[in-house]
Amino acid sequence: MSLSSSLKAKSPLAYHRILSPSASIKVSPICLGSMNFGEIWKGLLGKCSKDTAFSIMDHFHASGGNFIDTANMYMAGESEKWIGEWMTARNLRDQMVIATKYTVSPKFAFLEPEESILSNYGGTNKKSLRLSLSQSLKNLQTDYVDVLYVHGWEDTASIPELMQSLDLVVRDGKALYLGVCNWPAWVVVKANEYARQHALTPFVVYEGRWNPVDREIERDVVPMCKAEGMGITVWSALGGGKFKDKTTAEKKSGRSFTDDLGGASPETYKKFGAVMEDIGKNQGSDALGVALRYCMLKAPYVIPIIGGRKFEHLQKNIDALKINLSEADIEKIEAVVPFDFGYPHSIASSNRYEPISSSYPAFFIRDCCLFDGVEEVKVRCPTEIQTWNPC
Repeated sequence: MSLSSSLKAKSPLAYHRILSPSASIKVSPICLGSMNFGEIWKGLLGKCSKDTAFSIMDHFHASGGNFIDTANMYMAGESEKWIGEWMTARNLRDQMVIATKYTVSPKFAFLEPEESILSNYGGTNKKSLRLSLSQSLKNLQTDYVDVLYVHGWEDTASIPELMQSLDLVVRDGKALYLGVCNWPAWVVVKANEYARQHALTPFVVYEGRWNPVDREIERDVVPMCKAEGMGITVWSALGGGKFKDKTTAEKKSGRSFTDDLGGASPETYKKFGAVMEDIGKNQGSDALGVALRYCMLKAPYVIPIIGGRKFEHLQKNIDALKINLSEADIEKIEAVVPFDFGYPHSIASSNRYEPISSSYPAFFIRDCCLFDGVEEVKVRCPTEIQTWNPC
């Protein structure tokens, strides 16, 4: 008899995984994003009442989800407060893995008295960290967070100042793991190397944008994460909702929050959406479901952060975990608009559409020997894991 025979999967969300090779905390394969939880930004992100947010978190937990992402500045702190109230009301803090962020100021001038001085509520300096984290812990009604991200890169604080102050937070037990969002790969490597050389806590997870259209992360960040033993949490895995079939796209107009953050044109998203819609129909899903699984199957230790203001959106994302994409499916998606890895990848690989890897070596290796590459590690789906029984 298997030692785990009494465990019953509530849904694909209940198959947990470690966050990264360097962080063995176990998290659900989807992280619940909470940027929409609150009412201060309802004019920008839409309305999501507290009752709706609680019902979404209830269903997420009931389905096996334990990983929630927030930030000090989401809804000017309202997102954190609602999560804290929910965890306290349900007595679930120990079961949940909570990630929050600092760097972007949680104080907005239009919400503060006119004479307020807000200089040190943002940035990566020590005072910003102290002010932000103390408020986040108060909002979340907890004495620690599981993951603390540096929300953005700005070079006014030195690497030594940043890594030393973050290490103190971990040593004080206020954060278990450290992560970064939207950083250049070279800065992450520099910070982690400094941490290792000085016996400090390194970054173990990177949060960035990744979907079939926005693949810039594959140039340097994804290889960096593999080399550094870091996991990847993904925002905009669904392209801000822009992967729509033609009928749905015609019904919906207006701008997405991510439209101002750069990226491809709406027409490009529609082209990809049409291809993914056809692939999804074969498995009872749609373009958004295929987009969700796409980034999860591109590399190990990838966890999409999925937000939303409606209960049914969450359930569709959970159902998408059942989708299996073949290599042919992924090649078909990526063929819509081939991604140019650019210099220096194009020089070393002699193919600007292929990155350098152990399975696709530099051209000067291929020209001097018959090379048998090492296959990349593949992600195992829940059904494969379920059939494996050591007992």
